[in-house]
Amino acid sequence: MEKNKKLVGAIILLIVIVAGVSFLAVNEYRKNKEMAEVFAVEKQEMENEYSAFATQYDELQVQINNDSLREKLESEKLKTQRLLEELRQVKTTNAAEILRLKKELKTVRAVLRTYVIQIDSLNRLNAALMEENQEVKSKYSAATAQINTLSQEKKNLNEKVSLAAQLDATNISALPMNKRGKKARKVKDVKKIAISFTIVKNITAETGNKTIYVRIAKPDNDILSKGNTTFAYEDREITYSIKKYIEYTGEEQSVTVYWDVEEYLPAGTYTIYIFADGNMIGQNSFTMK
Repeated sequence: MEKNKKLVGAIILLIVIVAGVSFLAVNEYRKNKEMAEVFAVEKQEMENEYSAFATQYDELQVQINNDSLREKLESEKLKTQRLLEELRQVKTTNAAEILRLKKELKTVRAVLRTYVIQIDSLNRLNAALMEENQEVKSKYSAATAQINTLSQEKKNLNEKVSLAAQLDATNISALPMNKRGKKARKVKDVKKIAISFTIVKNITAETGNKTIYVRIAKPDNDILSKGNTTFAYEDREITYSIKKYIEYTGEEQSVTVYWDVEEYLPAGTYTIYIFADGNMIGQNSFTMK
């Protein structure tokens, strides 16, 4: 009799364990499925943008007679098509590769914008070419509208699960201050620079102590620093200006850091780069006259 009771108890315990493991497996499956949906939308959005850029390179070449510039455009188009093909081969579960190609997309976008401005300037006085340029812009707008539609779908999916656990810094601003702690109107009066930003809410990010690194680049791209201040980023050591420790809880958090001016600052545009957990999580620029 006692032996039967032990056997029944063991069976019940086994059932409870199996039920618990099944619940966790189902929950993990649902989470992975939702993240796969997010990455699928992200991937499709990027494919459309790469395709639009490749098409625009073709249409830009039609507008010019400069062989050297046309060769550069062709080279950039081939690069864009190569990245598009790489993206099409990537699985939606390969988050690292999708993020890499997303960074590449930012570079392609910036280079394309530079060429558009250059060619627009060269063709400013030619009415016929201006009409062709307008047609390019119309096609680009149509592609952008499609991308925006996919972005909205991605946003809806992001309400269920965050695309990644990487932190994100927004609302980045800088306030140059004089010796009285007021806003300095001229760069020669700046004694301190207050840099403020917001770490957005991210329920999938790891909580706890975080080290925030801020890099301030002068107009000549030289980084403001005090001594040998570096941190690891993409398999190398880079200089930072300010280091800040925070306790991250997963909720939105406002952060302000200060740079004490002890060196000569030239007038011009300065760029702020913010890093955490080995990733660049935000950037912005400000100008001092």
